[in-house]
Amino acid sequence: MLLSADRGGVRTLTLNRPERRNALDARLWVELADALRALKRDRGVRALILTGAGGAFSSGADIATGEDIHPRYKLDRLTDVALALHELAIPTIAKVTGVAVGAGWNLALGCDLVVATPESRFCQIFSKRGLSVDLGGSWLLPKIVGLQQAKRLILLAEMIDAAEAHALGLVTWVKGGDEIDGFVDALADRLASGPPFALAQSKALLNDGANATLREALANESRAQPGNFATADSSEAYAAFSAKREPEFHGRWAVGGAPPGSEQK
Repeated sequence: MLLSADRGGVRTLTLNRPERRNALDARLWVELADALRALKRDRGVRALILTGAGGAFSSGADIATGEDIHPRYKLDRLTDVALALHELAIPTIAKVTGVAVGAGWNLALGCDLVVATPESRFCQIFSKRGLSVDLGGSWLLPKIVGLQQAKRLILLAEMIDAAEAHALGLVTWVKGGDEIDGFVDALADRLASGPPFALAQSKALLNDGANATLREALANESRAQPGNFATADSSEAYAAFSAKREPEFHGRWAVGGAPPGSEQK
């Protein structure tokens, strides 16, 4: 099952099958996709933490659970999760303790930032199961580590530790088990207090820019920036700078008076 908890604009979704090291079965895939799609509609949540219960992030898809359906329908569940996570406008953080394997690792890589402990272990285990890579790994890994390292990780299915994952850019921070919770909470708070519309714009530009020419990226930036000036966050940032205080960002529309429901919809 999937657990959900809110704290000050931060939602934490926890994969909760510790007896299976949080392997995702049919129910958990559907619950996760539904929860991510619901986040897209909830403007009260401004950052997401995705983690696993019981000292593991996720051991991947639960292939031990048999179903009498076409495999393509099973893969559709994974596609739903991968796209829903990627298309979230809010910043996302994977908090990885223990193993992140196969689709479980690619689920973590689908987040914007990854925080792990020194004990965390990572593996693109697919070939050891007679399978090819899924949950977006063929798209994510080459963009992060380059084609050659992506081939090494996927074709050889080697288990790597947190230090190597960090050196390759697959983990953003490595924090001790006694400090990872506080670090991730503080990080999520920083993101949740940022200008929501501007952060969403920047995240979309970065995602799109990975496949764009410089000319296309500059054109995208030129289209995006005026939308930031149309929010109260832009003037608030300047006012806070002048007053030497921290700004308070809400993403409110500020052109020609506030429309019905002044929060961004």
